[in-house]
Amino acid sequence: MKFPVFSSLLLSGALLLGACNNNKGDVGTEGMNAAAADANAMATAAPLIDNPNVTGETEAPNPNAPVMSFAKADHDFGDIQPNSVVKTTFEFTNTGKSPLIIENATASCGCTTPNWTKEPIAPGGKGSIDVQFDAHGKSGMQMKEVAIQANTQPSITKVTIKTNILPDGQQGPYRQ
Repeated sequence: MKFPVFSSLLLSGALLLGACNNNKGDVGTEGMNAAAADANAMATAAPLIDNPNVTGETEAPNPNAPVMSFAKADHDFGDIQPNSVVKTTFEFTNTGKSPLIIENATASCGCTTPNWTKEPIAPGGKGSIDVQFDAHGKSGMQMKEVAIQANTQPSITKVTIKTNILPDGQQGPYRQ
């Protein structure tokens, strides 16, 4: 007899404490809208970093920015033998009005290694990006991108290599 009375008291106490809400401003639509307004105010109050080479929707592009103009932006090695290493060079000209500085170049895969001109390239000057592809452990069609980060607009320019790695003969004959 004591157990049902005690459990009902415990249950009703828990319900009363759970239903009690001392801070009415944080519930309902008003509370949710106030929290969203606070978040928006924080986002707009954050300081912006001014990068003259990054354009927004309302900003005009920098007419004096450097421009990386490639003679070709993609290269096809064609068919290559397995476990071989091939290289190509992408040449470009700075057709902009200020010196071009390449900050970094990264490949989409560890099998592809870029090497680039490190010194600033004056307007009208030429530079290059050497790209090496290592076919060890790869087979079939391959396509890799190299992303070049520079002080251009946009700040990332991509070049692409592709190849077909022939079978190594250990898997049996193949048709051509």
